[in-house]
Amino acid sequence: MLSFVVIMKISINIKYLRGLKNLSQESLAEELKITRSRIGAYEEARSEPPIEILIKLADYFHISIDALIRADLRKTDVNSMIKLGNNRLLLPMMIDKDNNDRIEVITAKAGAGYLNGYADPEYFEKLPQMELPFQLTGKHRAFPIQGDSMPPLATGDIVVGKYVESLKDAVNGKTYIILTNNDGIVYKRIFKKSNNEFELHSDNPAYQPYKVKYSEILEIWEFNCSVKRSDKKNEEANMENLMNVMLQLKNGFEQLKNK
Repeated sequence: MLSFVVIMKISINIKYLRGLKNLSQESLAEELKITRSRIGAYEEARSEPPIEILIKLADYFHISIDALIRADLRKTDVNSMIKLGNNRLLLPMMIDKDNNDRIEVITAKAGAGYLNGYADPEYFEKLPQMELPFQLTGKHRAFPIQGDSMPPLATGDIVVGKYVESLKDAVNGKTYIILTNNDGIVYKRIFKKSNNEFELHSDNPAYQPYKVKYSEILEIWEFNCSVKRSDKKNEEANMENLMNVMLQLKNGFEQLKNK
């Protein structure tokens, strides 16, 4: 049984979405093949929509059930949301008072919540935002780097990525922020290995490439620019990578010697 707060959000969202399409309660009822009185009961929070009705509403309005029951859709521009393939999960596109696209920063602390709750517009309102001194086209987000697998970038540096609508648009050899349920948020260089699989490469040779299936990928963002917070020179970063490789080789030789 849904809580009263959730039922209230559903009622608000149904009425709001119906208004966006200029539909009467009777027209929406006909589309969903239910009675007008049931639509009225849902909009007035007198009745709890069963899961089959939530699915019908999600399919009809092309919106995720997650957003339908958790978010107050009046606070965002539903028409500007981004659709994520067949699962219809949506990414709210936040804009400022001058109608400029905001760049939300998905901090390391917010990473887990981003993977689980990115369909909720209210989640994005709490994220920090950044501005760049040049104009961007398309939807962008900023992600902090963790680790040393992609020099010269290191932990704390930030990659600004442009949202890629289709995995087919990904280009071999380019770098992307990739979100998966298994690996979370990673920044890698990608290569297509088949019609349904990428191989992800690190620029640091100490890290082995690995494969990920298209079906595991939630989002992909193409590298646009980076903000480097470290004052290390490229030469220093390359020397660290070389030392890592030499240490890895040393450990490998020692393991063989022990065997």
